Amino acid sequence: MITIRAHTATDNPPLVALWERSVRTTHHFLSEMEIDALRTLVARHYLPALDVWVADEAQHGPRGFIGLSDNHVEILFIEAAARGRGIGRRLLDYAVALRGDLTLDVNEHNPQALGFYQHYGFVQTGRSEVDAQGNSFPLLHMQWHKR
Repeated sequence: MITIRAHTATDNPPLVALWERSVRTTHHFLSEMEIDALRTLVARHYLPALDVWVADEAQHGPRGFIGLSDNHVEILFIEAAARGRGIGRRLLDYAVALRGDLTLDVNEHNPQALGFYQHYGFVQTGRSEVDAQGNSFPLLHMQWHKR
C-alpha cells in the first residue's frame, strides 16, 4: 500500500538513489558527467529547497517523490521497478489537492514522461531550446487546469 508523506532530511540519500535509478531508465540522452552534475543538484538544491512529498510503500520504502515550488512541479521521479503502478498519478493527484492548477517542464527527449503528463491532462504552453542549466536539452512547458 502506498502512502504519501512529507519528505524529511533522512529521506535524502534514498531519494537521490531512487532519482538516479529512474534517470538511468528514462534519460538515455544524458552523459555520465551530466548525471553526476544533476545528482549533486538534486541532493544539494532541489531536495532541501522544494516542498517534497514521498510515495512510500511499507515493505519497500520510497517508491517515488514529487517536488513543488508553489504550483510548479519541479521534479517527479518514480522508482524504475515501480513504474506503471499509478504512483506518478497519485503524486500528481496529491499535488493538485495541495496547489490546484499545476505547471511543469518536461524534457523533450523523454517521450515516456511527456506521454504520461499528456495522459494526465497537461497541455503544452511553450518550448525552450535549453534546460534550466543551459544545456541543449529542449524543455516543453506544460500546464494542467482543473476542469
